[in-house]
Amino acid sequence: MKNAVIGNNKQKANLIVLGAVPRLLYLLQQETSSTELKTECAVVLGSLAMGTENNVKSLLDCHIIPALLQGLLSLDLKFIEACLRCLRTIFTSPVTPEELLYTDATVIPHLMALLSKSRYTQEYICQIFSHCCKGPDHQTILFNHGAVQNIAHLLTSVSYKVRMQALKCFSVLAFENPQVSMTLVNVLVDGELLPQIFVKMLQRDKPIEMQLTSAKCLTYMCRAGAIRTDDNCIVLKTLPCLVRMCSKERLLEERVEGAETLAYLIEPDVELQRIASITDHLIAMLADYFKYPSSVSAITDIKRLDHDLKHAHELRQAAFKLYASLGANDEDIRKKIIETENMMDRIVTGLSESSVKVRLAAVRCLHSLSRSVQQLRTSFQDHAVWKPLMKPILESGAVELLCGLTQSENPALRVNGIWALMNMAFQAEQKIKADILRSLSTEQLFRLLSDSDLNVLMKTLGLLRNLLSTRPHIDKIMSTHGKQIMQAVTLILEGEHNIEVKEQTLCILANIADGTTAKELIMTNDDILQKIKYYMGHSHVKLQLAAMFCISNLIWNEEEGSQERQDKLRDMGIVDILHKLSQSPDSNLCDK
Repeated sequence: MKNAVIGNNKQKANLIVLGAVPRLLYLLQQETSSTELKTECAVVLGSLAMGTENNVKSLLDCHIIPALLQGLLSLDLKFIEACLRCLRTIFTSPVTPEELLYTDATVIPHLMALLSKSRYTQEYICQIFSHCCKGPDHQTILFNHGAVQNIAHLLTSVSYKVRMQALKCFSVLAFENPQVSMTLVNVLVDGELLPQIFVKMLQRDKPIEMQLTSAKCLTYMCRAGAIRTDDNCIVLKTLPCLVRMCSKERLLEERVEGAETLAYLIEPDVELQRIASITDHLIAMLADYFKYPSSVSAITDIKRLDHDLKHAHELRQAAFKLYASLGANDEDIRKKIIETENMMDRIVTGLSESSVKVRLAAVRCLHSLSRSVQQLRTSFQDHAVWKPLMKPILESGAVELLCGLTQSENPALRVNGIWALMNMAFQAEQKIKADILRSLSTEQLFRLLSDSDLNVLMKTLGLLRNLLSTRPHIDKIMSTHGKQIMQAVTLILEGEHNIEVKEQTLCILANIADGTTAKELIMTNDDILQKIKYYMGHSHVKLQLAAMFCISNLIWNEEEGSQERQDKLRDMGIVDILHKLSQSPDSNLCDK
Protein backbone atom coordinates (compact mmCIF):
# COMPACT_ATOMS: atom_id res chain seq x y z
CA MET A 1 0.00 0.00 0.00
CA LYS A 2 2.75 2.40 0.97
CA ASN A 3 4.54 1.97 -2.36
CA ALA A 4 1.31 2.23 -4.36
CA VAL A 5 0.23 5.59 -2.94
CA ILE A 6 3.52 7.51 -2.79
CA GLY A 7 3.14 10.50 -5.11
CA ASN A 8 -0.05 9.14 -6.65
CA ASN A 9 -3.16 11.12 -5.71
CA LYS A 10 -5.46 8.89 -7.74
CA GLN A 11 -4.31 5.79 -5.86
CA LYS A 12 -4.68 7.62 -2.54
CA ALA A 13 -8.29 8.51 -3.36
CA ASN A 14 -8.98 4.89 -4.47
CA LEU A 15 -7.70 3.44 -1.21
CA ILE A 16 -9.76 5.92 0.83
CA VAL A 17 -12.92 5.07 -1.14
CA LEU A 18 -12.27 1.36 -0.57
CA GLY A 19 -12.33 1.96 3.20
CA ALA A 20 -8.61 1.64 3.98
CA VAL A 21 -8.59 4.43 6.59
CA PRO A 22 -10.78 2.83 9.34
CA ARG A 23 -8.89 -0.44 8.87
CA LEU A 24 -5.46 1.25 9.18
CA LEU A 25 -6.63 3.16 12.25
CA TYR A 26 -7.91 -0.08 13.79
CA LEU A 27 -4.51 -1.76 13.32
CA LEU A 28 -2.73 1.36 14.60
CA GLN A 29 -4.68 1.24 17.88
CA GLN A 30 -4.79 -2.54 18.32
CA GLU A 31 -2.93 -3.74 21.45
CA THR A 32 -1.83 -6.91 19.65
CA SER A 33 -0.28 -5.09 16.64
CA SER A 34 3.51 -5.08 16.64
CA THR A 35 5.28 -1.69 16.80
CA GLU A 36 6.57 -2.23 13.23
CA LEU A 37 2.99 -2.73 11.99
CA LYS A 38 1.71 0.33 13.86
CA THR A 39 4.56 2.42 12.44
CA GLU A 40 3.83 1.27 8.86
CA CYS A 41 0.15 2.17 9.36
CA ALA A 42 1.10 5.67 10.53
CA VAL A 43 3.37 6.06 7.48
CA VAL A 44 0.62 5.06 5.03
CA LEU A 45 -1.87 7.37 6.74
CA GLY A 46 0.72 10.17 6.52
CA SER A 47 1.09 9.52 2.81
CA LEU A 48 -2.72 9.62 2.30
CA ALA A 49 -2.81 12.94 4.18
CA MET A 50 -0.25 14.35 1.72
CA GLY A 51 -2.88 14.19 -1.05
CA THR A 52 -5.77 16.54 -1.68
CA GLU A 53 -7.80 18.52 0.88
CA ASN A 54 -10.60 16.01 0.39
CA ASN A 55 -8.26 13.24 1.53
CA VAL A 56 -7.53 15.16 4.70
CA LYS A 57 -11.28 15.67 5.27
CA SER A 58 -11.84 11.89 4.95
CA LEU A 59 -9.09 11.24 7.51
CA LEU A 60 -10.55 13.81 9.92
CA ASP A 61 -14.01 12.24 9.56
CA CYS A 62 -12.51 8.94 10.72
CA HIS A 63 -11.19 10.66 13.90
CA ILE A 64 -7.57 10.21 12.95
CA ILE A 65 -6.28 12.96 15.28
CA PRO A 66 -7.26 11.37 18.64
CA ALA A 67 -5.86 8.03 17.38
CA LEU A 68 -2.49 9.59 16.46
CA LEU A 69 -2.30 11.62 19.68
CA GLN A 70 -2.89 8.40 21.58
CA GLY A 71 0.00 6.86 19.61
CA LEU A 72 2.34 9.53 21.03
CA LEU A 73 2.08 7.82 24.42
CA SER A 74 4.04 4.85 23.01
CA LEU A 75 7.62 4.28 24.14
CA ASP A 76 8.88 3.53 20.63
CA LEU A 77 10.58 6.56 19.08
CA LYS A 78 10.17 5.48 15.43
CA PHE A 79 6.41 5.04 15.96
CA ILE A 80 6.15 8.40 17.76
CA GLU A 81 7.98 10.11 14.86
CA ALA A 82 5.66 8.49 12.30
CA CYS A 83 2.59 9.68 14.27
CA LEU A 84 4.04 13.20 14.56
CA ARG A 85 4.89 13.33 10.85
CA CYS A 86 1.31 12.41 10.01
CA LEU A 87 -0.10 14.92 12.56
CA ARG A 88 2.17 17.61 11.08
CA THR A 89 0.80 16.93 7.59
CA ILE A 90 -2.81 17.03 8.82
CA PHE A 91 -2.45 20.16 10.98
CA THR A 92 -0.74 22.09 8.19
CA SER A 93 -3.73 21.50 5.91
CA PRO A 94 -6.12 24.48 5.65
CA VAL A 95 -9.14 22.21 6.24
CA THR A 96 -8.03 21.12 9.74
CA PRO A 97 -9.44 23.15 12.68
CA GLU A 98 -6.54 24.26 14.95
CA GLU A 99 -8.75 23.76 17.99
CA LEU A 100 -8.31 19.97 17.65
CA LEU A 101 -4.83 20.39 19.12
CA TYR A 102 -6.18 22.02 22.27
CA THR A 103 -9.25 19.88 23.01
CA ASP A 104 -7.39 17.56 25.38
CA ALA A 105 -5.40 19.59 27.94
CA THR A 106 -2.75 16.86 28.34
CA VAL A 107 -1.59 17.10 24.70
CA ILE A 108 0.47 20.32 24.80
CA PRO A 109 2.55 19.38 27.89
CA HIS A 110 3.18 15.93 26.37
CA LEU A 111 4.37 17.50 23.10
CA MET A 112 6.69 19.80 25.08
CA ALA A 113 8.16 16.71 26.75
CA LEU A 114 8.68 14.99 23.38
CA LEU A 115 10.69 17.98 22.08
CA SER A 116 13.88 16.56 23.56
CA LYS A 117 13.56 13.12 21.90
CA SER A 118 15.04 13.66 18.41
CA ARG A 119 15.56 16.26 15.67
CA TYR A 120 12.45 14.87 13.94
CA THR A 121 10.20 15.32 16.98
CA GLN A 122 11.61 18.86 17.25
CA GLU A 123 10.94 19.71 13.62
CA TYR A 124 7.41 18.26 13.49
CA ILE A 125 6.25 19.58 16.88
CA CYS A 126 7.50 23.12 16.16
CA GLN A 127 5.76 22.97 12.79
CA ILE A 128 2.51 21.84 14.45
CA PHE A 129 2.77 24.67 17.01
CA SER A 130 3.47 27.37 14.44
CA HIS A 131 0.48 26.27 12.34
CA CYS A 132 -1.93 25.87 15.25
CA CYS A 133 -1.10 29.04 17.15
CA LYS A 134 -3.84 31.42 16.03
CA GLY A 135 -4.60 34.34 18.32
CA PRO A 136 -3.90 35.31 21.94
CA ASP A 137 -5.60 32.29 23.57
CA HIS A 138 -3.36 29.80 21.80
CA GLN A 139 -0.30 31.97 22.45
CA THR A 140 -1.11 31.99 26.17
CA ILE A 141 -1.57 28.21 26.35
CA LEU A 142 1.76 27.55 24.61
CA PHE A 143 3.54 30.26 26.62
CA ASN A 144 2.22 28.91 29.94
CA HIS A 145 3.43 25.42 29.04
CA GLY A 146 6.97 26.69 28.63
CA ALA A 147 7.13 27.08 24.83
CA VAL A 148 9.75 29.85 25.04
CA GLN A 149 12.21 27.91 27.23
CA ASN A 150 11.62 24.61 25.42
CA ILE A 151 12.03 26.00 21.90
CA ALA A 152 14.75 28.66 22.38
CA HIS A 153 17.71 26.25 22.42
CA LEU A 154 16.47 24.71 19.15
CA LEU A 155 17.60 27.90 17.36
CA THR A 156 21.16 26.60 17.62
CA SER A 157 20.32 23.06 16.44
CA VAL A 158 22.59 21.48 13.83
CA SER A 159 19.52 20.78 11.69
CA TYR A 160 18.44 23.70 9.46
CA LYS A 161 14.85 22.42 9.41
CA VAL A 162 14.68 22.45 13.22
CA ARG A 163 16.16 25.97 13.42
CA MET A 164 13.68 27.17 10.80
CA GLN A 165 10.59 25.66 12.48
CA ALA A 166 11.68 27.02 15.87
CA LEU A 167 12.05 30.47 14.33
CA LYS A 168 8.54 30.24 12.83
CA CYS A 169 7.20 29.33 16.28
CA PHE A 170 8.67 32.50 17.77
CA SER A 171 7.17 34.66 15.04
CA VAL A 172 3.63 33.39 15.71
CA LEU A 173 4.12 33.52 19.49
CA ALA A 174 5.35 37.13 19.47
CA PHE A 175 2.76 38.55 17.06
CA GLU A 176 0.82 41.34 18.83
CA ASN A 177 1.73 39.76 22.16
CA PRO A 178 3.59 42.05 24.61
CA GLN A 179 3.88 39.33 27.27
CA VAL A 180 5.70 36.89 24.97
CA SER A 181 7.75 39.65 23.31
CA MET A 182 8.97 41.11 26.62
CA THR A 183 10.04 37.62 27.68
CA LEU A 184 11.88 36.89 24.42
CA VAL A 185 14.05 40.02 24.72
CA ASN A 186 15.74 38.61 27.82
CA VAL A 187 16.10 34.94 26.83
CA LEU A 188 19.68 33.70 26.65
CA VAL A 189 20.77 30.84 24.37
CA ASP A 190 24.40 29.76 24.75
CA GLY A 191 25.19 33.11 26.36
CA GLU A 192 23.58 35.16 23.57
CA LEU A 193 20.34 37.13 23.77
CA LEU A 194 17.54 36.04 21.42
CA PRO A 195 17.35 39.37 19.50
CA GLN A 196 21.08 38.99 18.70
CA ILE A 197 20.46 35.46 17.42
CA PHE A 198 17.59 36.75 15.25
CA VAL A 199 19.88 39.48 13.87
CA LYS A 200 22.48 36.86 12.89
CA MET A 201 19.76 34.92 11.10
CA LEU A 202 18.86 37.99 9.01
CA GLN A 203 22.24 38.25 7.38
CA ARG A 204 22.45 38.15 3.61
CA ASP A 205 24.28 34.82 3.53
CA LYS A 206 21.36 33.03 5.22
CA PRO A 207 18.52 31.39 3.22
CA ILE A 208 15.77 33.87 2.27
CA GLU A 209 13.12 32.05 4.31
CA MET A 210 15.30 32.39 7.42
CA GLN A 211 16.03 36.08 6.79
CA LEU A 212 12.34 36.83 6.34
CA THR A 213 11.17 34.91 9.40
CA SER A 214 13.83 36.47 11.66
CA ALA A 215 12.81 39.89 10.37
CA LYS A 216 9.21 39.04 11.28
CA CYS A 217 10.24 38.03 14.82
CA LEU A 218 12.08 41.33 15.36
CA THR A 219 9.23 43.31 13.73
CA TYR A 220 6.61 41.73 15.98
CA MET A 221 8.74 42.25 19.11
CA CYS A 222 9.19 45.88 18.12
CA ARG A 223 5.46 46.44 17.47
CA ALA A 224 4.62 44.76 20.79
CA GLY A 225 6.82 47.32 22.55
CA ALA A 226 9.69 45.01 23.51
CA ILE A 227 12.29 46.62 21.21
CA ARG A 228 12.50 50.38 20.60
CA THR A 229 11.87 51.64 17.06
CA ASP A 230 15.23 53.46 17.09
CA ASP A 231 17.16 50.36 18.17
CA ASN A 232 19.99 49.46 15.76
CA CYS A 233 18.63 45.95 15.30
CA ILE A 234 15.49 47.52 13.77
CA VAL A 235 16.95 50.50 11.90
CA LEU A 236 20.16 48.94 10.59
CA LYS A 237 19.16 45.27 10.31
CA THR A 238 15.44 44.48 10.20
CA LEU A 239 14.25 47.36 8.02
CA PRO A 240 16.96 46.99 5.32
CA CYS A 241 16.40 43.21 5.27
CA LEU A 242 12.66 43.71 4.60
CA VAL A 243 13.35 46.28 1.89
CA ARG A 244 15.67 43.73 0.21
CA MET A 245 12.75 41.28 0.15
CA CYS A 246 10.81 43.71 -2.04
CA SER A 247 13.29 43.58 -4.92
CA LYS A 248 12.54 42.12 -8.34
CA GLU A 249 14.97 39.26 -7.73
CA ARG A 250 12.77 37.73 -5.03
CA LEU A 251 9.94 35.26 -5.58
CA LEU A 252 6.37 36.55 -5.56
CA GLU A 253 5.54 35.25 -2.08
CA GLU A 254 8.77 36.67 -0.65
CA ARG A 255 7.99 40.08 -2.11
CA VAL A 256 4.44 39.94 -0.70
CA GLU A 257 5.58 38.91 2.77
CA GLY A 258 8.45 41.40 2.77
CA ALA A 259 6.23 44.34 1.83
CA GLU A 260 3.43 43.41 4.25
CA THR A 261 5.84 42.93 7.16
CA LEU A 262 7.61 46.21 6.38
CA ALA A 263 4.24 48.01 6.20
CA TYR A 264 3.42 46.64 9.66
CA LEU A 265 6.84 47.58 11.10
CA ILE A 266 6.81 51.24 10.01
CA GLU A 267 3.06 51.90 10.35
CA PRO A 268 3.16 53.82 13.68
CA ASP A 269 6.59 55.45 13.36
CA VAL A 270 7.35 58.45 11.16
CA GLU A 271 11.13 58.10 11.54
CA LEU A 272 11.06 54.52 10.23
CA GLN A 273 8.78 55.68 7.39
CA ARG A 274 11.37 58.27 6.40
CA ILE A 275 14.25 55.80 6.57
CA ALA A 276 12.34 53.17 4.54
CA SER A 277 11.34 55.70 1.89
CA ILE A 278 14.99 56.46 1.06
CA THR A 279 16.30 52.89 1.29
CA ASP A 280 17.12 51.22 -2.06
CA HIS A 281 14.62 53.35 -4.04
CA LEU A 282 11.77 51.51 -2.30
CA ILE A 283 9.00 53.75 -3.67
CA ALA A 284 10.03 53.07 -7.28
CA MET A 285 10.66 49.40 -6.49
CA LEU A 286 7.03 49.02 -5.36
CA ALA A 287 5.78 50.34 -8.69
CA ASP A 288 7.05 47.06 -10.18
CA TYR A 289 4.54 45.18 -8.03
CA PHE A 290 1.83 46.35 -10.43
CA LYS A 291 3.67 45.21 -13.57
CA TYR A 292 4.31 41.59 -12.60
CA PRO A 293 3.93 39.03 -14.00
CA SER A 294 3.79 40.52 -17.48
CA SER A 295 4.27 38.93 -20.86
CA VAL A 296 7.95 39.84 -20.68
CA SER A 297 8.61 38.38 -17.21
CA ALA A 298 11.57 36.06 -17.46
CA ILE A 299 9.81 33.01 -16.06
CA THR A 300 10.86 29.85 -17.82
CA ASP A 301 9.08 27.57 -15.37
CA ILE A 302 5.49 27.14 -16.59
CA LYS A 303 4.22 26.02 -13.18
CA ARG A 304 5.74 29.11 -11.62
CA LEU A 305 4.16 31.41 -14.20
CA ASP A 306 0.77 29.82 -13.65
CA HIS A 307 1.13 30.22 -9.87
CA ASP A 308 2.27 33.85 -10.14
CA LEU A 309 -0.55 34.83 -12.48
CA LYS A 310 -3.05 33.45 -9.97
CA HIS A 311 -1.41 35.31 -7.08
CA ALA A 312 -0.51 38.62 -8.75
CA HIS A 313 -3.32 40.38 -6.85
CA GLU A 314 -1.43 39.65 -3.59
CA LEU A 315 1.45 41.76 -4.86
CA ARG A 316 -0.88 44.67 -5.57
CA GLN A 317 -2.44 44.40 -2.14
CA ALA A 318 0.99 44.36 -0.48
CA ALA A 319 2.16 47.38 -2.47
CA PHE A 320 -0.93 49.42 -1.51
CA LYS A 321 -0.44 48.49 2.14
CA LEU A 322 3.19 49.54 2.11
CA TYR A 323 2.46 52.80 0.27
CA ALA A 324 -0.21 53.53 2.88
CA SER A 325 2.27 53.00 5.73
CA LEU A 326 5.03 54.98 4.01
CA GLY A 327 2.77 57.97 3.39
CA ALA A 328 0.97 57.91 6.72
CA ASN A 329 2.65 60.99 8.23
CA ASP A 330 5.17 62.69 6.02
CA GLU A 331 4.21 65.25 3.38
CA ASP A 332 7.33 64.76 1.22
CA ILE A 333 6.97 60.98 1.11
CA ARG A 334 3.33 61.36 0.20
CA LYS A 335 4.27 63.68 -2.63
CA LYS A 336 6.84 61.16 -3.93
CA ILE A 337 4.25 58.38 -3.90
CA ILE A 338 1.63 60.49 -5.65
CA GLU A 339 4.16 61.36 -8.36
CA THR A 340 5.04 57.69 -8.97
CA GLU A 341 3.98 56.67 -12.49
CA ASN A 342 0.24 56.03 -12.91
CA MET A 343 -0.26 55.97 -9.15
CA MET A 344 -3.74 57.45 -9.21
CA ASP A 345 -4.92 55.14 -12.01
CA ARG A 346 -3.62 52.20 -10.01
CA ILE A 347 -5.55 53.21 -6.92
CA VAL A 348 -8.74 53.65 -8.91
CA THR A 349 -8.26 50.29 -10.65
CA GLY A 350 -7.57 48.78 -7.23
CA LEU A 351 -10.84 50.15 -5.85
CA SER A 352 -12.79 48.14 -8.40
CA GLU A 353 -10.83 44.87 -8.31
CA SER A 354 -12.70 41.66 -7.57
CA SER A 355 -10.50 40.83 -4.56
CA VAL A 356 -11.87 42.39 -1.34
CA LYS A 357 -8.35 42.52 0.09
CA VAL A 358 -7.05 44.57 -2.83
CA ARG A 359 -10.01 46.96 -2.64
CA LEU A 360 -9.44 47.44 1.07
CA ALA A 361 -5.72 48.03 0.62
CA ALA A 362 -6.37 50.51 -2.21
CA VAL A 363 -8.85 52.52 -0.18
CA ARG A 364 -6.43 52.56 2.78
CA CYS A 365 -3.72 53.82 0.47
CA LEU A 366 -6.11 56.53 -0.72
CA HIS A 367 -6.71 57.65 2.89
CA SER A 368 -3.09 57.76 3.65
CA LEU A 369 -2.41 59.94 0.63
CA SER A 370 -5.44 62.14 1.19
CA ARG A 371 -4.33 62.76 4.77
CA SER A 372 -6.63 62.21 7.69
CA VAL A 373 -9.03 65.09 8.25
CA GLN A 374 -7.68 65.60 11.78
CA GLN A 375 -4.33 66.53 10.34
CA LEU A 376 -5.84 68.61 7.55
CA ARG A 377 -7.64 70.68 10.16
CA THR A 378 -4.36 71.55 11.80
CA SER A 379 -2.38 72.39 8.68
CA PHE A 380 -4.16 73.93 5.75
CA GLN A 381 -1.14 74.15 3.51
CA ASP A 382 -1.72 70.47 2.68
CA HIS A 383 -4.27 71.70 0.27
CA ALA A 384 -1.62 72.14 -2.35
CA VAL A 385 -1.16 68.38 -2.35
CA TRP A 386 -4.77 67.33 -1.84
CA LYS A 387 -6.23 69.47 -4.64
CA PRO A 388 -4.13 68.01 -7.50
CA LEU A 389 -4.64 64.57 -5.98
CA MET A 390 -8.41 65.06 -5.99
CA LYS A 391 -8.70 65.91 -9.67
CA PRO A 392 -7.57 62.56 -11.14
CA ILE A 393 -9.47 60.67 -8.44
CA LEU A 394 -12.72 62.46 -9.20
CA GLU A 395 -12.32 62.22 -12.96
CA SER A 396 -11.79 58.50 -12.73
CA GLY A 397 -15.14 57.85 -11.07
CA ALA A 398 -13.79 57.08 -7.60
CA VAL A 399 -16.78 58.72 -5.89
CA GLU A 400 -19.18 56.10 -7.28
CA LEU A 401 -16.76 53.30 -6.34
CA LEU A 402 -16.43 54.57 -2.78
CA CYS A 403 -20.18 55.01 -2.45
CA GLY A 404 -20.49 51.41 -3.62
CA LEU A 405 -18.08 50.29 -0.89
CA THR A 406 -20.33 51.81 1.79
CA GLN A 407 -22.97 49.19 0.90
CA SER A 408 -20.57 46.29 1.41
CA GLU A 409 -21.33 43.48 3.85
CA ASN A 410 -17.75 43.79 5.06
CA PRO A 411 -17.61 46.39 7.90
CA ALA A 412 -13.96 47.28 7.13
CA LEU A 413 -14.88 48.15 3.54
CA ARG A 414 -17.87 50.21 4.73
CA VAL A 415 -15.72 52.17 7.18
CA ASN A 416 -12.98 52.80 4.68
CA GLY A 417 -15.37 53.78 1.90
CA ILE A 418 -17.15 56.34 4.06
CA TRP A 419 -13.85 57.54 5.51
CA ALA A 420 -12.45 58.28 2.06
CA LEU A 421 -15.65 60.17 1.16
CA MET A 422 -15.30 62.14 4.40
CA ASN A 423 -11.75 63.13 3.39
CA MET A 424 -12.94 64.07 -0.09
CA ALA A 425 -15.70 66.30 1.23
CA PHE A 426 -13.29 68.23 3.44
CA GLN A 427 -13.16 71.83 2.18
CA ALA A 428 -14.30 70.60 -1.21
CA GLU A 429 -16.09 72.73 -3.77
CA GLN A 430 -19.87 72.59 -4.00
CA LYS A 431 -19.81 70.40 -7.13
CA ILE A 432 -17.84 67.62 -5.39
CA LYS A 433 -20.17 67.71 -2.40
CA ALA A 434 -23.19 67.51 -4.68
CA ASP A 435 -21.57 64.56 -6.50
CA ILE A 436 -21.03 62.74 -3.22
CA LEU A 437 -24.59 63.34 -2.05
CA ARG A 438 -26.02 62.29 -5.38
CA SER A 439 -23.92 59.11 -5.68
CA LEU A 440 -24.42 58.12 -2.07
CA SER A 441 -28.16 58.95 -1.98
CA THR A 442 -29.80 60.30 1.14
CA GLU A 443 -31.33 56.88 1.87
CA GLN A 444 -27.87 55.32 2.07
CA LEU A 445 -26.55 58.24 4.15
CA PHE A 446 -29.30 57.69 6.73
CA ARG A 447 -28.81 53.92 6.63
CA LEU A 448 -25.16 54.51 7.53
CA LEU A 449 -26.22 56.81 10.37
CA SER A 450 -28.00 53.84 11.94
CA ASP A 451 -25.15 51.36 11.21
CA SER A 452 -24.37 49.01 14.08
CA ASP A 453 -20.63 49.60 13.60
CA LEU A 454 -19.52 52.59 15.69
CA ASN A 455 -16.68 53.45 13.29
CA VAL A 456 -19.10 53.64 10.38
CA LEU A 457 -21.38 55.95 12.36
CA MET A 458 -18.51 58.25 13.38
CA LYS A 459 -17.12 58.52 9.86
CA THR A 460 -20.62 59.16 8.44
CA LEU A 461 -21.11 61.99 10.93
CA GLY A 462 -17.68 63.28 9.88
CA LEU A 463 -18.81 63.20 6.25
CA LEU A 464 -22.01 65.07 7.09
CA ARG A 465 -20.04 67.66 9.05
CA ASN A 466 -17.66 68.17 6.10
CA LEU A 467 -20.56 68.43 3.63
CA LEU A 468 -22.18 71.07 5.86
CA SER A 469 -19.32 73.55 5.92
CA THR A 470 -19.07 77.04 4.35
CA ARG A 471 -22.27 79.03 4.36
CA PRO A 472 -23.57 78.80 0.77
CA HIS A 473 -23.03 75.00 0.86
CA ILE A 474 -24.81 74.66 4.20
CA ASP A 475 -27.81 76.62 2.93
CA LYS A 476 -27.89 74.76 -0.37
CA ILE A 477 -27.77 71.28 1.19
CA MET A 478 -30.23 72.16 3.97
CA SER A 479 -32.69 73.61 1.47
CA THR A 480 -32.91 70.22 -0.28
CA HIS A 481 -32.22 67.73 2.54
CA GLY A 482 -32.91 69.79 5.67
CA LYS A 483 -35.91 67.86 6.91
CA GLN A 484 -34.18 64.45 6.80
CA ILE A 485 -30.93 65.77 8.27
CA MET A 486 -32.76 67.36 11.22
CA GLN A 487 -34.60 64.08 11.79
CA ALA A 488 -31.35 62.12 11.80
CA VAL A 489 -29.74 64.59 14.23
CA THR A 490 -32.73 64.32 16.57
CA LEU A 491 -32.62 60.51 16.53
CA ILE A 492 -28.91 60.41 17.37
CA LEU A 493 -29.19 62.96 20.19
CA GLU A 494 -32.06 60.94 21.69
CA GLY A 495 -30.36 57.56 21.22
CA GLU A 496 -28.00 55.57 23.44
CA HIS A 497 -24.74 56.83 21.95
CA ASN A 498 -21.33 57.59 23.41
CA ILE A 499 -19.96 61.09 24.09
CA GLU A 500 -17.92 61.24 20.85
CA VAL A 501 -20.97 60.47 18.68
CA LYS A 502 -23.09 63.11 20.41
CA GLU A 503 -20.29 65.67 20.27
CA GLN A 504 -19.89 65.13 16.49
CA THR A 505 -23.68 65.48 16.10
CA LEU A 506 -23.79 68.76 18.06
CA CYS A 507 -20.91 70.05 15.87
CA ILE A 508 -23.08 69.29 12.82
CA LEU A 509 -25.86 71.35 14.41
CA ALA A 510 -23.37 74.16 15.03
CA ASN A 511 -22.46 74.07 11.32
CA ILE A 512 -26.16 74.24 10.40
CA ALA A 513 -26.56 77.17 12.83
CA ASP A 514 -23.83 78.93 10.86
CA GLY A 515 -25.92 78.91 7.65
CA THR A 516 -27.84 82.05 6.67
CA THR A 517 -31.19 80.42 5.88
CA ALA A 518 -30.33 77.04 7.37
CA LYS A 519 -30.31 78.33 10.96
CA GLU A 520 -34.06 78.85 10.72
CA LEU A 521 -34.45 75.06 10.65
CA ILE A 522 -33.08 75.05 14.20
CA MET A 523 -34.89 78.17 15.40
CA THR A 524 -38.28 76.82 14.30
CA ASN A 525 -37.65 73.41 15.88
CA ASP A 526 -38.38 73.65 19.62
CA ASP A 527 -37.44 70.03 20.19
CA ILE A 528 -33.89 70.62 18.91
CA LEU A 529 -33.57 73.87 20.87
CA GLN A 530 -34.54 72.04 24.07
CA LYS A 531 -31.89 69.40 23.30
CA ILE A 532 -29.20 72.06 22.83
CA LYS A 533 -30.28 73.58 26.15
CA TYR A 534 -30.10 70.14 27.83
CA TYR A 535 -26.55 69.54 26.57
CA MET A 536 -25.41 72.97 27.82
CA GLY A 537 -26.07 71.65 31.28
CA HIS A 538 -24.61 68.18 30.66
CA SER A 539 -21.96 66.75 32.98
CA HIS A 540 -19.50 66.28 30.13
CA VAL A 541 -17.52 69.40 29.16
CA LYS A 542 -17.07 68.35 25.51
CA LEU A 543 -20.85 68.26 25.03
CA GLN A 544 -21.37 71.57 26.86
CA LEU A 545 -18.81 73.26 24.60
CA ALA A 546 -20.35 71.83 21.44
CA ALA A 547 -23.84 72.98 22.56
CA MET A 548 -22.53 76.50 23.26
CA PHE A 549 -20.94 76.56 19.83
CA CYS A 550 -24.47 76.08 18.41
CA ILE A 551 -25.82 78.94 20.53
CA SER A 552 -23.06 81.38 19.57
CA ASN A 553 -23.68 80.71 15.87
CA LEU A 554 -27.42 81.30 16.35
CA ILE A 555 -27.07 84.66 18.16
CA TRP A 556 -24.24 86.20 16.12
CA ASN A 557 -24.92 89.95 16.18
CA GLU A 558 -23.94 90.93 12.66
CA GLU A 559 -26.61 88.78 11.06
CA GLU A 560 -30.17 89.64 10.09
CA GLY A 561 -32.78 88.54 12.63
CA SER A 562 -30.22 88.09 15.40
CA GLN A 563 -32.30 90.17 17.85
CA GLU A 564 -35.40 87.95 17.44
CA ARG A 565 -33.28 84.82 17.87
CA GLN A 566 -31.65 86.23 20.99
CA ASP A 567 -35.06 87.09 22.47
CA LYS A 568 -36.40 83.60 21.81
CA LEU A 569 -33.37 81.94 23.42
CA ARG A 570 -33.54 84.36 26.38
CA ASP A 571 -37.16 83.33 26.94
CA MET A 572 -36.06 79.68 26.97
CA GLY A 573 -33.69 80.38 29.87
CA ILE A 574 -30.47 80.06 27.87
CA VAL A 575 -29.01 83.29 29.33
CA ASP A 576 -29.34 81.95 32.88
CA ILE A 577 -27.41 78.83 31.91
CA LEU A 578 -24.70 81.01 30.31
CA HIS A 579 -24.41 83.04 33.54
CA LYS A 580 -23.99 79.85 35.49
CA LEU A 581 -21.36 78.52 33.05
CA SER A 582 -19.37 81.77 33.20
CA GLN A 583 -18.63 80.91 36.85
CA SER A 584 -17.43 77.40 35.85
CA PRO A 585 -14.03 76.23 37.18
CA ASP A 586 -13.31 74.88 33.67
CA SER A 587 -11.48 77.70 31.84
CA ASN A 588 -12.71 76.58 28.39
CA LEU A 589 -16.35 76.74 29.46
CA CYS A 590 -15.85 79.98 31.29
CA ASP A 591 -14.20 81.74 28.28
CA LYS A 592 -16.78 80.46 25.80
